[in-house]
Amino acid sequence: MAHTSASAGALLRHVRAGRARSRAELVALTGASRNTVSARVDELIAANLLAEGGRGWSTGGRPPTLLQFNSRAGCVLAVDLGVTSVDVAVTDLSAQILATAGHPIDIGEGPGPVLAEADRLAQLVLAEAGLTPADVCAVGVGVPGPVEFSTGRPSHPPIMPGWHDYPIPSAFGRYECPVYVDNDVNVMALGEMGVGGSVQDVLVVKVGTGIGCGVIVEGRVYRGAQGSAGDIGHIYVAQPDGRTVVCRCGNENCLEAIAGGGALLRDAIVAGLPVTTVREVVELAAQGDGGAIELVRNAGRTIGTVLAALVNFFNPHRIVMTGGVARAGAPLLAGIREAVYGRSMPLAARALEITVSDAPDLSGRVGAALMAIEEFLDQDSVYEAIAR
Repeated sequence: MAHTSASAGALLRHVRAGRARSRAELVALTGASRNTVSARVDELIAANLLAEGGRGWSTGGRPPTLLQFNSRAGCVLAVDLGVTSVDVAVTDLSAQILATAGHPIDIGEGPGPVLAEADRLAQLVLAEAGLTPADVCAVGVGVPGPVEFSTGRPSHPPIMPGWHDYPIPSAFGRYECPVYVDNDVNVMALGEMGVGGSVQDVLVVKVGTGIGCGVIVEGRVYRGAQGSAGDIGHIYVAQPDGRTVVCRCGNENCLEAIAGGGALLRDAIVAGLPVTTVREVVELAAQGDGGAIELVRNAGRTIGTVLAALVNFFNPHRIVMTGGVARAGAPLLAGIREAVYGRSMPLAARALEITVSDAPDLSGRVGAALMAIEEFLDQDSVYEAIAR
């Protein structure tokens, strides 16, 4: 039996992340024998996933041959399903976007029409990138609701009527490859970690129509016992004026019902702002409209009170804000920081970074691609498949 950490998948991950660039470095990193490492590397080269390139620096003796990940050995489809839009990208095996397309949808129309639209966009981007369905190694899908990760079926999603228990992978049968489905926030969290990954503990908080949180523990998505970890949108928040707001989940005063995108739009209309969508509220705030800024900052404060509790409990290295409302930037961040730094224990908050995503629009697609790539390349059976 091979050394556990010297499976083909583990060796490939070291090269992909830049931790090792030669057979010798892989031997040093894994503690496995030179023969074992060489045999696995040869498998990966035969499967076209690794290529041998130039020469590295010598530490005495013959300089080592450098190994490079061949990110063009195949492609993946990344599907980012939102409440009001679907975006599909085709990427190489390092999550570089080769082509992408999006379209407005209403998630409430149900899986049939929505997934047909995703399939149409998938064919469009493949054609644009000059690829065929046979080139697709895996499909990654992010959806705005709880998902049973092992089956790819949504579980009682509050904002996806008609989707409960629907087998999403079946919609992508034409590609004859594995399909991975997860909650959109977990997917965005992977996107924020990026190709190199991380070994940090991070909370990625999506503020869009709903509010959710991707929990990253030592660089990996933590899904919890049933896959619903991070569902912070339904944590109870007391209102200072004692009023109650009924959430679409049926409970009262959920964080989402008070500070999510829908609540922001509702409050903006009540305040007389000339808006009909959340995006318009966010744009007004970004343009410096006083009323919109105050609403966004207040939402930030409310979200911050919940995040302060999470900081005291989880003590993350950093918090990254993403999603449509995060595009408001500074005022949202100001409200969140005020509440988090004001209410967290000094030790937990001492080195805590709170930032807004560099690319809140893209992290859903990049994350869906990374999820598909990670899961796909983790299975040692893939090397034979690609080699064939």
